[in-house]
Amino acid sequence: MNSLFANPEASAGLALVTDGQKHAGVLAAAASGLCGFIEKQGGDAERVLGVSGIDAELLQHPTLSLALPNYCQVLEEAARQSGCDNFGLYYGQQFKPQALGLLGYIGLCSATVEQALINFARAFPLHQRNSLIRLVDDGECYRFDYQVRHGAILCRRQDAELTLGMARNLIRHVLGSQWAPRAVHFEHPRPADWHEHGKVFDAPVYFEQPCNSLLIPKSGLTRAMPGHDPVLLMVMQDSLRQLSLAGRNEPDVVDDARAQIRQRLVLGEPVLEDIAEQMGMSSWSLQRRLREQGLTFTTLVDKQRQELATYYMRQQQLPISELAPLLGYSETSAFSRAFRRWFGVSPRQWRQHSDLVTTSRH
Repeated sequence: MNSLFANPEASAGLALVTDGQKHAGVLAAAASGLCGFIEKQGGDAERVLGVSGIDAELLQHPTLSLALPNYCQVLEEAARQSGCDNFGLYYGQQFKPQALGLLGYIGLCSATVEQALINFARAFPLHQRNSLIRLVDDGECYRFDYQVRHGAILCRRQDAELTLGMARNLIRHVLGSQWAPRAVHFEHPRPADWHEHGKVFDAPVYFEQPCNSLLIPKSGLTRAMPGHDPVLLMVMQDSLRQLSLAGRNEPDVVDDARAQIRQRLVLGEPVLEDIAEQMGMSSWSLQRRLREQGLTFTTLVDKQRQELATYYMRQQQLPISELAPLLGYSETSAFSRAFRRWFGVSPRQWRQHSDLVTTSRH
């Protein structure tokens, strides 16, 4: 396998600017039509934005930036409050490339579908910080990988389903509405209405995968983009580059460490030296930077496990017996002891109480 594009800045990230403030963000174009779509699904857009800490005025300006945690939260909140569990899936289904602003037009102005995918992947880190984006040559197919890597963002299912829908629609813009990927992968657990995903993507969909991915057959990718415009492409690329450079900021070491720990938990107990190496630092430098924030590596790992445990426990379809390896524990007993230390009850008692609360609300 050969990575056609794997920008190192995709994980280090670029901060974008809004109202003179620097954010680890995503351009507001990624929320085009969001309020209307929330209302269409039966939700209260004003309430959803308020709970998520997003100023509705920002959504009127596609080149301003939303903080990435708030952006992911608004999609999750929209799903909860509207009662549409597949909110991101359906929002992405109707999201046209033009609505993505600069990033969308970089794809549309490219020479071919293949080049559009390459240019889209190359520009994405300038559109959205703290995210992995890459196009990998996988033989008969290209694999389009996407993953949020912001340490403070845990719930990101809706964003993942939306983003893969955006990429699919860029291809369908040329190859037609009948085009379908070979397969679709999502990193989150299988949702209740998972059959809808296969219908929307018209392809096999797999959950609990290492990364969110579209497997894209190479046939047809040499077809010309109807709006190919090399001059406008250069203008769009330069505009996005200048916009991101204006808000460049130092990466948040704690957030980066959280993200690295979270990614490596499925491999077992995170090791300080390994995490530091992934971050391009020495172990003592990482320890010093964490101490400056009043943290230790051990407490950071414990906190990530606690947050992930809460998230996984709310996924009712995940058996408690399967949670230990997801959190880096070799034995279920070790997970149970840690859980009781965090919450004062066993995992089973916690889930039973959660079920009772959910039932009473309905």
